[in-house]
Amino acid sequence: ILIANAKEAYRKKKITGHFTPELLEAVDQALVNKEQIILFQNRRGYSPYLECGSCGHIPKCRDCDVSLTLHKYKNRLVCHYCGYSEKVSPKCPSCQNSSLRTRGLGTEGLEDEIGIIFPDAQIARLDLDAARSKKGYSRILEDFEAGKTDILIGTQMVSKGLDFPNVRVVGIINADNLLHFPDFRSFERSYQLMTQVSGRAGRKEEQGLVVIQTFDPNHRVILQVKNNDYLGLYNNEMTERRGFGYPPFTRLINLTFKHKDQDLVARCAHVFAQKLRKKWTTRILGPQAPAISRVQQNHLRVILIKSAKGQELKEIRSSIINLTNRIKQDKSFKSVIIQADVDPV
Repeated sequence: ILIANAKEAYRKKKITGHFTPELLEAVDQALVNKEQIILFQNRRGYSPYLECGSCGHIPKCRDCDVSLTLHKYKNRLVCHYCGYSEKVSPKCPSCQNSSLRTRGLGTEGLEDEIGIIFPDAQIARLDLDAARSKKGYSRILEDFEAGKTDILIGTQMVSKGLDFPNVRVVGIINADNLLHFPDFRSFERSYQLMTQVSGRAGRKEEQGLVVIQTFDPNHRVILQVKNNDYLGLYNNEMTERRGFGYPPFTRLINLTFKHKDQDLVARCAHVFAQKLRKKWTTRILGPQAPAISRVQQNHLRVILIKSAKGQELKEIRSSIINLTNRIKQDKSFKSVIIQADVDPV
């Protein structure tokens, strides 16, 4: 496993597109040796979002509080939460300037870039857009297994269960995207995903090469992946979760409140939390707006409850059911959707 310092590559102007010299050299050598390559990027689409270079406007979904992802081959901007899409406008809808530009990189953009750098290579993409049907998914993998494809680009779909003996190089394009996600499990999941995708290289006799591109080469999880230090990751995670009261030391209950009226849903969640705290004092977090605070025209508020295992969990669940029934008797809150998720994943 080779860690490629993307920050240094950008500083020294040695970056080509989104690729470090280490990764390009590895891909080039594999192609010369008639070996196959898998490139992993956990974002589909061409670019995560568009931005106007003149006024800074970013096209957003009309129904969700997220930016629209550019899908260049469809020439559409798509919401990955509700499926809303619209045609790409040649001009900024805000200032009418023709300076809309892409930001970030998805699997489509990666496919374009690697095709320019290695024009003679046969390239395929495996993501939700390219493999809409089981037949499409099978065809892409069959072509790769038959050696018709030199470079396979994909999302999590390429990380598990694939056993191709001729794969010698695996490239993880942006490891930082995995690590810096607002969830207490992000380090655990990043380690799992990078380890799984790394396992696609060198499946038979010869050793494979994994190139991890990162702006933070000294990040402890990156080093733990490099050194196959599962025990180190386990000890770090258990220490933090014990200190902050997260699983496996507690059980989590996530309450989500949904309504088209932002003030109403905020009021309902606030009243709910107040009543909960009268009995369960220190383990109620929120209510607060989640990172994506509006989905399919519904405004969201969340309450997170940390519970000890055993009898207490049953009592809290009973309290939530009773409280939900009482809240629903209030006419103003009757239309608010309240969803409980025990041990959310």
